Amino acid sequence: MSGSTAREIAASIETGIRQGHLNPGDGLPTVRAAAAVLRVSPVTVASAYRLLKTRGFVSADGRRGTRITQAPALTLRHSAPLPEGVRDLAQGNPDPDLLPSLAGALEAVDPAPSLYGEYANLPELIEVARLDLVADGIDASSLAVVGGAADGMERVLGANLRPGDKVAIEDPSFTRVIDLMGAMGFTPLPIAIDEFGMLPGALGGALDTGANAVIITPRAQNPTGAALDANRSKQLLAVLAMRPDVLVIEDDHAGPVAGPSEEAGVLTLCADRLRWSTIRSVSKFLGPDLRLAVLAGDPVTVARVDGRQRIGTGWVSHILQQIVAHLWSDPKAPQLFARAKASYSSRRESLVDELMKRAIAATGRSGLNVWIEVAEEAETVRALMQRGWAVAPGERYRMESRPALRVTSAALREGEAETFAEDLAAILRPQARTYSA
Repeated sequence: MSGSTAREIAASIETGIRQGHLNPGDGLPTVRAAAAVLRVSPVTVASAYRLLKTRGFVSADGRRGTRITQAPALTLRHSAPLPEGVRDLAQGNPDPDLLPSLAGALEAVDPAPSLYGEYANLPELIEVARLDLVADGIDASSLAVVGGAADGMERVLGANLRPGDKVAIEDPSFTRVIDLMGAMGFTPLPIAIDEFGMLPGALGGALDTGANAVIITPRAQNPTGAALDANRSKQLLAVLAMRPDVLVIEDDHAGPVAGPSEEAGVLTLCADRLRWSTIRSVSKFLGPDLRLAVLAGDPVTVARVDGRQRIGTGWVSHILQQIVAHLWSDPKAPQLFARAKASYSSRRESLVDELMKRAIAATGRSGLNVWIEVAEEAETVRALMQRGWAVAPGERYRMESRPALRVTSAALREGEAETFAEDLAAILRPQARTYSA
């Protein structure tokens, strides 16, 4: 750590992160200790720490002090190969067997090259997306094609907000949403959730403190599997109606395979709003490597997103758009999506049921994951690894919520839910104690 101004001090710490001298979880000196070493005012150090927090490099954790975040925006994360025989329930991937084959779509791609000055959005893709969104009650009069859900969120936020603005996000939340807050200089306001999504009272409190935007997942919430029901949707709509100027972004990343099994469609919170966007990624129902999402929104937001994209990348690959349009419009697609939705629901519900039988609380109404609260994340993750299970620690997803594990139920095979639940129960079960006379 070096420097005499807040920016210089912050830059020196960023350099330490980038060069690997500071790692996720490492603590920084207290403000007073750092000020004494650097011979600057504590106010200067505090300002440096605030800059780092705004950029997503550090977090303040009460008595634990200021620490390097688990995914600072300067670092690249690479998944280490799992030991042989360990089942991977950590990655959040869809089941490859439930994704459509690309063979037919690749054969259907027009080999003629696309050139500058042509259309940005493939009409066939726009039409199939429009029909899908309208069927879910979403206004699809203004659409844009973007490079996935996170790309869409970044573009919508950038089109409407400025650094320093407050954004209400779910807690726990998808890791890239948390990372975006820091990378774009926004102030995240964590909103507590339960199995039905954001708690209305918590959202109302965030709006009262000046939230400029809300990012919400209507179904298949990552990591908890939360999904809105009619009652929660009604409550949240009433809260949002008090602030019609607030930007609402819906991250509908799982689309038609989300579930829950007893419900159809998506309960949107964007109807009749001044500023809004619903982003539907294809990664969970067509494949993660198809880095594409269709973004619906108010005309001003969509125009800004489209205009900014033209200045930068220009357009999403027309080859990719052709593949997605072919797969999405295939007459067999609805049947495939229904099969995937039913399978994911069955695996998810089976795991939750097996955990409940062993008095282990878990949530997972929708999507590909189940969220399990535990007392100690790191120890439980290590113990499960020793028993042949790789799961994701909840720390990367949490801000103020309690420790937990994210388990990708979509990856479970027949009979594994019971085995996993029994192994976890054995780990969490209090150890018997022997006392001597």
